[in-house]
Amino acid sequence: MMYNETIVALATPSGAGAVAIIRISGKNAITIASEVFQSVSNKDITQQKTHTIHLGTIVEDHKIFDQVLVSIFKNPNSYTGEDVIEISCHGSTFIQQQIIQLLVRKGCRIAQAGEFTLRAFLNGKIDLSQAEAVADLISSDNEASHQIAMQQMRGGFSNEISKLREELLNFASLIELELDFAEEDVEFADRTQFTELLNRIEFVLKRLIDSFSIGNVIKNGIPVAIVGEPNVGKSTLLNALLNEERAIVSEIAGTTRDTIEDELVIGGIGFRFIDTAGIRETIDVVERVGIKKTFEKIEQAQVVLFLIDSLQLIIDNDTTVKIEIEKIKNQFPQKPLIVVVNKVDSLNHKQTEILLEKVSIINYPLSIKISAKNKTGIDELKNTLLSFVNTGALRNNETIITNTRHYDSLLKALEEIQKVKFGLSSNLSSDLMAIDIRQALYYFGEITGEVTNDELLGNIFANFCIGK
Repeated sequence: MMYNETIVALATPSGAGAVAIIRISGKNAITIASEVFQSVSNKDITQQKTHTIHLGTIVEDHKIFDQVLVSIFKNPNSYTGEDVIEISCHGSTFIQQQIIQLLVRKGCRIAQAGEFTLRAFLNGKIDLSQAEAVADLISSDNEASHQIAMQQMRGGFSNEISKLREELLNFASLIELELDFAEEDVEFADRTQFTELLNRIEFVLKRLIDSFSIGNVIKNGIPVAIVGEPNVGKSTLLNALLNEERAIVSEIAGTTRDTIEDELVIGGIGFRFIDTAGIRETIDVVERVGIKKTFEKIEQAQVVLFLIDSLQLIIDNDTTVKIEIEKIKNQFPQKPLIVVVNKVDSLNHKQTEILLEKVSIINYPLSIKISAKNKTGIDELKNTLLSFVNTGALRNNETIITNTRHYDSLLKALEEIQKVKFGLSSNLSSDLMAIDIRQALYYFGEITGEVTNDELLGNIFANFCIGK
């Protein structure tokens, strides 16, 4: 990739629309734009101030392509840190392509995925973790993921890591200085202060690492498995939650033979509901495959909804239900499980009283009574699901990790810090401690991009959309 070339790409989504924006960045951006832009007031845009907008037409050999607005952003005060031109044209796909092809003929190169943001990083406008947050912000589809991406893009995570790295670097310098005076047997780094710093770094790293468990599911949607015997209303519940006929509902047992998934935002948090095949003993080969998938989905889920038919609970021995609940809890002890008693609308007054007694005998703390068919109790179920999400960190605007690369680097940095702590308590020589300190600094630098390579950058920015 040639970073000294002037690049161009469509910055708005492809396809027809009211307006499209074509972005140009590079040292010749303004010059190239001036060759195809004719101002209504005959202004030379190469002589205009930064952050100004000009009305005119895009022309080539007296042929007018479109009437446009041209926005000028001169380096270093632009998104990429280079000269940037943004052409706002009408949203016809034909017009978009005609203008882009014209700019290519004049010397631009079509930008690669994420190349504008990559240049922003290379020119010091943002660090690497902020650049990655740009992609997360574009893909955010709920309030929580948007809030996390915004916090990271504004440098919250970067500032926290940079501060720790700077403090560690200061002590590292003193340790390295001791190596130069090894024969003098002197200590420049106060060991008590160094221990306090290491304890503080360890605490922050552990907090950030722990935040990944919630940050990852918020970013990707919290998977919720809907499980139970056939015909207890799992597909009806999925439809009620989504408020649409997403799954086939039938009185015939074993209708759902594969998993059906869909997403829903509740209270700003994304949930991914998974309707599974009914759990029962069967000789049907296809249905058995579906049941096997059910247990695979339970393993992948963060929360499990265990559905029970209320009438079946009244007729059958409640011990059977308790056994089924305990079976799932024993197999997946760490997963929150909500017992959902469905079809309460089909009960008369006496049956309802019996049901309440049965539910109390089961004595499972998280039991909710609903009618998926009539959509009663659905709001209570949604609120219960929200209660499993620890959004306290979100409300307090704390840093939450959502990126697997950051998580991996933090784990490695923590390992090195713990090695340094052990060395300090064991009175290891400064030269051995210095090795671990340098390695910890390396992993800190990996997060913000102070330590990087072309392969890493290629992997990160390949996930961006063209034009960003």
